[in-house]
Amino acid sequence: MLTGFDKPDTGSWSFEGKSLAGIPAFKVAQMGQVRTFQLTKALSLLTVLENMKLGAKDQRGEKLLYSIFPFLWKPKEAEIEAKAMELLKRFKLDAKKDDFAASLSGGQRKLLEMARALMTDPVLVMLDEPMAGVNPALTQSLLEHVLDLKTQGMTVLFVEHDMHMVRHIADWVIVMAEGKVVAEGPADEVMKNPAVIDAYLGSHQDTDLGTITGRITLPKGKK
Repeated sequence: MLTGFDKPDTGSWSFEGKSLAGIPAFKVAQMGQVRTFQLTKALSLLTVLENMKLGAKDQRGEKLLYSIFPFLWKPKEAEIEAKAMELLKRFKLDAKKDDFAASLSGGQRKLLEMARALMTDPVLVMLDEPMAGVNPALTQSLLEHVLDLKTQGMTVLFVEHDMHMVRHIADWVIVMAEGKVVAEGPADEVMKNPAVIDAYLGSHQDTDLGTITGRITLPKGKK
């Protein structure tokens, strides 16, 4: 709802002091608030590079007047492609640039969707279960990219059911069960909350399942 894909029945919501009521999703994205999806939305019959270019802002060739005169849009098109390639290299997808998105694995599609979101130079990135259905071999890569977004000064808001992945990413955690907030605070504190343990963690609350299953790798000396 915050990104304009669904319309709430009541309440108000804003982004950087501006009300988002009635603003369509594409305009919300232009304001600097973007999202990814649990079920990725890559266009299967377009190449990886073409998918990336779709996410760029200010595509002059899409305007009728500009499209008639190539010299008005080609420089911008070259700039967009250069930026797309830079991001693909960063996400280690540059070798796949000419492949159809349909040929990518589930984890690679998650990487593509995250990279495409960055084409808009966002302020706030929302990730919907970024680790869901991802091969353990790519989980570490996704984790590092999410942490990298934070390092670059972006705000990251994500939904994730794997609490032991949340521990390694989130500065502040809100836990919901049956539509209600049951706990809120730093990850380590929230994971000790009896209501959270009962709802999500069970008897493994003291064990970092992300580490023992090989889904994440901790720096040496850290437990």
